[in-house]
Amino acid sequence: MRKPVFITGREAAEMIRDDCTVATIGMTLVSASETILKAIESRFLETGHPSRLTLVHSCGQSDRDRGIQHFAHEGMLRRIIGGHWGLQPRMMELIADNKILAYNLPQGQFAQLYRSMAGGEPGKITKVGLGTFVDPRQDGGKMNEITKDAPDIVDLVQIDGEEYMRYKPIPLDYCIIRGTCVDELGNLTTDEEAMQLEVLPAVLACQKYGGKVIAQAKYKVRSGSLHCKQVTVPGVFIDAVVMCPDPEEDHRQTHSFAFDPAYCGNVKTPVSSLEELPMSLRKAIGRRALMELKENDILNVGTGIPNDVIGPILAEEGASEEVTITVESGIYGGIPMGGVDFGIAKNQYALLRHDDQFDFYNGAGVDVTFMGAGEMDASGNVNATRLGSTPTGAGGFIDITTNAKHVVFCSSFTAKGLVCSFEGGRLHIRQEGSVIKFVKKVKQISYNGEIARKKGQRMHYVTERAVFELRPEGLTLTEIAPGIDLRTQVLDLMEFEPLVSPDLRLMNPDIFKESGTFGLKNILNTNE
Repeated sequence: MRKPVFITGREAAEMIRDDCTVATIGMTLVSASETILKAIESRFLETGHPSRLTLVHSCGQSDRDRGIQHFAHEGMLRRIIGGHWGLQPRMMELIADNKILAYNLPQGQFAQLYRSMAGGEPGKITKVGLGTFVDPRQDGGKMNEITKDAPDIVDLVQIDGEEYMRYKPIPLDYCIIRGTCVDELGNLTTDEEAMQLEVLPAVLACQKYGGKVIAQAKYKVRSGSLHCKQVTVPGVFIDAVVMCPDPEEDHRQTHSFAFDPAYCGNVKTPVSSLEELPMSLRKAIGRRALMELKENDILNVGTGIPNDVIGPILAEEGASEEVTITVESGIYGGIPMGGVDFGIAKNQYALLRHDDQFDFYNGAGVDVTFMGAGEMDASGNVNATRLGSTPTGAGGFIDITTNAKHVVFCSSFTAKGLVCSFEGGRLHIRQEGSVIKFVKKVKQISYNGEIARKKGQRMHYVTERAVFELRPEGLTLTEIAPGIDLRTQVLDLMEFEPLVSPDLRLMNPDIFKESGTFGLKNILNTNE
């Protein structure tokens, strides 16, 4: 029977040849194969090898220090094809400084591209990405100057007279994965991982191209001791296994802790133990955004403001059972974590594979998605992927906003230095932000307002002081906060003049309450 060899991290690093393509599977620090990644970095710093690699990853995979930050060295990488770099400052610096070729693809299309590659298909064919910076008529996903003349990795195809994107296959030489238990035959489980991810499709894609699969595991067990339904990857598809010698440091469940059984579904934590969020600008935005929900909606929560506050506010308001919260990592229900721990949750009642989750997002689409945003223009285009010279990338943003029935962007009205307070149920701007976010033209189109209007998608842009709706006639200001002056604190701080609804109204003052609930449960039950 074919079975893998058990080797050290250094021996795994010595398997990686120069000029090869390496795929790593993980999200944030979840399922990061730190023992292997650190060994690869150490070997490069000592010997200069492996060098000129292409790194392939569907999700952002770092906590600003670990994960694929270990590859962020000039000379080690020639090219990166990734989904998101928001928590990878050194990688973003290499991209911004034109030290490596850089392509950004939507995270869900990337995860599903592995499936297409595994089955020998000519790529992933979809409408997701049309009209955005990933469209080859715009940037083709190319994120810096030196990549502009490099080969395209996406193109357009016509099927039955309709236009589609084709995300081309990326032949893999190596795939690095992580699991929990491995038996003597190499069969690998993911029991204690906080996400299922797209481990098996990536492994099979690597096999399709004759590549090598290297796995990191936490526990080694006797052959035959694993239940067959527990096995995520059969050992016949794994070439080498590295047992992690220090799980506390190099096999962490997520950035903030080595292991908590609540985040892999082994236990449930009482909701009463959750602390109330202190009042803040983010909480005010989240409260108003949640007013767009109705009972029984299925919603998605993106990174940034939504992931920090949407789940906790629902729990505070006793409304978690009224709707179904999902996260792109495959979560259904529960209380998602935010920041560097994005993508995991406690008390979730289902956890799908990453690529399977996007079948729902790309197909039926969620009822409402809550997304962060960087800037917006008069056409309703939104940039959430490139702010200044920082190339954060799309993550699941493009996938989810393309087919959601209702998109609610959550953003501060200005940035850099904005300070607010909320006395008396009113919003008080104590210091204005120095960066304008409502601009004449966005730097990069992550969400195409024209396409959204044509297909009748609902869209709101919620800030702490004003709410905008994308209507057939254009972007329209529909609400302002109590205590805010329309001219000096809204319109004068925009680079364009929006339409103003003749029914312009005040935002619900309960949004700005500094303690207690604001009545969300009743709002959900009365919305239609």
